Formats: sequence, C-alpha cells, structure tokens
Amino acid sequence: MTTANMRNLLGAAGALALLSGCVSIGGGGEAPDQLLTLTPTAIAPAGASATGDMSSALAVSEPAVPHSLDVVRIPVRVNDSSIAYLQDAFWVEKPARLFQRVLAETIRANSERLVVGGGDLEYAARTQLGGELVAMGYDASTGSVVVRYDAVLRLPDGEVRTQRFESEQSGVAPDALSVGPALNRAANDVAAQVAEWVG
Repeated sequence: MTTANMRNLLGAAGALALLSGCVSIGGGGEAPDQLLTLTPTAIAPAGASATGDMSSALAVSEPAVPHSLDVVRIPVRVNDSSIAYLQDAFWVEKPARLFQRVLAETIRANSERLVVGGGDLEYAARTQLGGELVAMGYDASTGSVVVRYDAVLRLPDGEVRTQRFESEQSGVAPDALSVGPALNRAANDVAAQVAEWVG
C-alpha cells in the first residue's frame, strides 16, 4: 500500500470516529419515559348516533403541516429565525393526526352532524373541512404554547370559506410535563372554536 493510500485510509477512519461521537448508529437510543397525546375534552356520549347521507356529512381531513411539525417532537420557537425541539417530549404519533381526531370528536360532540374521517367516506362527503395546522409548539420568548389552525371549509354548492383559529396558553414552564397539557388545552380550545364556526 502506498503512503498516499495509507494517508487517505487513516483520514477516513479519523472522520468516521469523529462522526460516531455525534450520531447514534443503530439501537435508536433509549425509549422515552412517556409519550404525549391530545385528548378531546368534548366527547360524544356512549350511544350517541348520527344519520344522514353523503350530501349532509362532514369530512374532517388531516391538516397539512410545515416541516417543523411533521415529526413526533414539539418545536420550540427560539427567535424569529430559529427553532429547536423540546427535550424529552415526544408525541405518540404526528401532531396532525392527533389534532384531526380532537377536531372531529369536538364537532361530533357539539352538533348532530354526521362527521366522518378517514377511509372512503372521507372522500365521499360533500362538505369537507381541511386546512393547515400552522403552529403547535412552545414559544420560548413568551413562555407560552400556541396552536394555530387555518381552516378551509368546502361546501356542497362549491363555496369555500377560510378562517384562522388560534389559542395561546401563557405561563408554561419549558418542560414536557407542563407543555404537553398546555398544548392539549390549546388544541381543544381551537377545536371548540372551529366546531362553532362549522355549526
């Protein structure tokens, strides 16, 4: 082996050693002690039912999200140009799906409307509620959590309505045990606002 080849091999080995100190390869690390979720505070009672056809049904779609929310972590807004993720805080699944469930259940509990979500029924319903979950995280500068949802309601006659809904919970400590419940309160507040708007 030439001196040049030996030098290249040693350089590559050194780079790999440095990289292994920063990146966990395999194993995935330890599982978190607990996982966070969203639970609706407005729940349709057992035995509650709704009937109707697809012309009167409301489909609640999973909202679009920015890349910062397309993970099972809670984003922390550090300043206007940077974010981090809250330490030791992990959702049980991605927040868009969790929020969709809270929204659908809240609308179902507050109206007699036939509410569907997921599967073929979602696409067959004539009234569609979608939109974007713009924010669902912690703001370090204000010590608060914020949930912001841009709703898009498509009606059977082709009319489209849009509205922004937001809830902020202040005085929240920057830890998973405080931020998780605060986000749950904020998500339920937004869902109640949307339910009233949808009617």
